[in-house]
Amino acid sequence: MSTPFPFTAVVGQDDLRLALLLNAVSPAVGGVLVRGEKGTAKSTAVRALSALMPGVDVVAGCRFSCDPAAPDPACPDGPHEPGAFETRPARMVELPVGASEDRLVGALDIERALAEGVKAFEPGLLADAHRGILYVDEVNLLHDHLVDLLLDAAAMGASYVEREGVSVRHAARFLLVGTMNPEEGELRPQLLDRFGLTVEVAASREPDQRVEVVRRRLAYDDDPTGFAARWADEESAVRARIVAARELLPSVRLGDPALRQIAATCAAFEVDGMRADIVMARTATALAAWAGRTEVLAEDVRQAALLALPHRRRRNPFDAPGLDEDKLDETLEEFGEQDGGGDDDPDPDGPGGGGQPPQDGPDGDSPAGDVPAQGEPSDDGRAPAAQGAGEQSPVRAAEPFRTKVLSVPGLGEGAAGRRSRARTEHGRTTGSRRPRGALTKLHLAATVQAAAPHQRARGRSGRGLVVRRDDLRQATREGREGNLVLFVVDASGSMAARQRMSAVKGAVLSLLLDAYQRRDKVGLVTFRGSSADVALPPTSSVDAAAARLESLPTGGRTPLAAGLLRAHDVLRVERLRDPARRPLVVVVTDGRATGGLEPVALAERAARLFAADQVASVVVDCEAGPVRLGLAGRLAGELGGTAVTLDELRADAIAGLVRDVQGTSRRAA
Repeated sequence: MSTPFPFTAVVGQDDLRLALLLNAVSPAVGGVLVRGEKGTAKSTAVRALSALMPGVDVVAGCRFSCDPAAPDPACPDGPHEPGAFETRPARMVELPVGASEDRLVGALDIERALAEGVKAFEPGLLADAHRGILYVDEVNLLHDHLVDLLLDAAAMGASYVEREGVSVRHAARFLLVGTMNPEEGELRPQLLDRFGLTVEVAASREPDQRVEVVRRRLAYDDDPTGFAARWADEESAVRARIVAARELLPSVRLGDPALRQIAATCAAFEVDGMRADIVMARTATALAAWAGRTEVLAEDVRQAALLALPHRRRRNPFDAPGLDEDKLDETLEEFGEQDGGGDDDPDPDGPGGGGQPPQDGPDGDSPAGDVPAQGEPSDDGRAPAAQGAGEQSPVRAAEPFRTKVLSVPGLGEGAAGRRSRARTEHGRTTGSRRPRGALTKLHLAATVQAAAPHQRARGRSGRGLVVRRDDLRQATREGREGNLVLFVVDASGSMAARQRMSAVKGAVLSLLLDAYQRRDKVGLVTFRGSSADVALPPTSSVDAAAARLESLPTGGRTPLAAGLLRAHDVLRVERLRDPARRPLVVVVTDGRATGGLEPVALAERAARLFAADQVASVVVDCEAGPVRLGLAGRLAGELGGTAVTLDELRADAIAGLVRDVQGTSRRAA
């Protein structure tokens, strides 16, 4: 086994280290979600935590890590007799993003269950992680059906495996730790809320700290064992402090003043439900124990709020997580004084009375919100000097509205999602087939039907059915897939009227919200002036697309053909990367084309490329005014899709649009 990087050798990242240590002190806090850019020691810190966790006593020989003091009465390896136990290190189990359902929850031998009535069960990762750490790197890319299983296990503290009436249950209580890069997409709200704490990490902008990071990493790579030995004393000290904090934890008093501050803070920030209050209470208690105190202070409540609330106050996927610290301080001060709390005002920059891990040096990171967006207009409303001639400053999007689904016709086989019909591992059963590889979803009726004619030849004499491997049938299921929704947005001068462009951005933002909910990938191509640009290559990060859309300037000519050709090229490349994901092209334009010879004819020729490839498409007609040329409708006809006005995009007017898209696509095919 390779030597892990020492936890205490991680430079900076104080919030990350503190959140992990608090969960080591009190696993009831509920885990940690680590959000941040790549290369910020997220995975390194998480993997290093397992070396600091105290050992656990387990029943000897139990594959499910039962506690000898209170063994699980329903353990598949039970019942356990009092007696032998062993102490082993706490496990850290990694869940790969592409893991199968059987790998996560365990596999049941269906053939033996049908033929012999034996529950032959092979434990999965949830069993391995019981009373330890379950780590999911890139948790935002986890498939929906695995997310559902994690949610169930986290809520019930147990894992259930059911295959055609045969059921196995075992305990599954674990510390859930996830890391993610927000640029690659967001988490489902249900899973997001299951993480007790969240921290944002970013690389330091302080040269001295960056030098120290490089120095330590190079030293570790040259001699991992020697490097770990140099940090052994620090590691032992933190491990001893965790043990002491765990022993002190039951003695920590959470008084009524602190409880009122917690409740008032959660109410002030309008978080949903009561889980935030409970997590804050547990976190504040763990902070006091970590600091060696038996009384929860206002500074503990403040630090708990900064860790437990940012991811719970988001109202839509485009809101950046965060907390207004001035508002937090005002709330704590108001209710601290009201309840007679004599705690000193917390120091926002201080360690919280010992709550923070040791500091490695100054951190010069500036929050992302302080960096002005490129192309941002100045305070007097004028565009910055960097903008080209004829270019207008970006305008804000109008308020988004609810839309109904735009689906791709036919039956796909792409990644699980919520948009178009597809053959999937989960969904309603539509038939059966012989399994290709391991059997995952048994079609019981088809299996029995295949085995029945051979019972006499196989010498069946008892009640059991004689089943052979060749008799097994895999259930074929139909569900929904996610698609690639590629937006092709006209940003030319003909679209530049501020009110008009605001409405266009609002419509695209509404469709982006819909794409987020349906687990799509999105891309953004814009065209204006003399060329077209890929503003955002296909990605799962819908909020990145929203940010690019918000900063989109307008002005210049309308190179419609260039925009369509660039979009066609994006689809060609993406088809090589992800051939199973079907595209839906949404062209947002008034249909006008300028520049060069016969620009409209060139645009129509480019559109016919999409029709030849049978790409599902929708043209959002942005033409306004009393005189309308109908160019967007002509473009939709050449694309083999349909045209819809901005008003028709709203949920109450879009009901017939899916039928139009599908009907037109069938005619084109």
